[in-house]
Amino acid sequence: MATITFDTLAFVKRLKAAGFNEDQSEALSEAFKASQETSIKDLATKFDLKDLEIKMDRDFAEVKAEQRLIKWMMGFVLAGIAALILKSFFS
Repeated sequence: MATITFDTLAFVKRLKAAGFNEDQSEALSEAFKASQETSIKDLATKFDLKDLEIKMDRDFAEVKAEQRLIKWMMGFVLAGIAALILKSFFS
């Protein structure tokens, strides 16, 4: 999982310099850090995307193999139907 470093001390110092008091600075810093940790869980990494690509390639290959099998089966069914129709005309 990807991690993002967050310098809470620098964030608190910057808030204090902007006029926040100690408690407000620390509370906002912790809230911001918690929100970042929550949102990072939903991010996809390059590894996640590569893994998904590999799975999708494998799934598409299976679908293509099934399509080829279905085409052959339909060919045999149509040939059988054609044979039955021709047999009924020449019988």
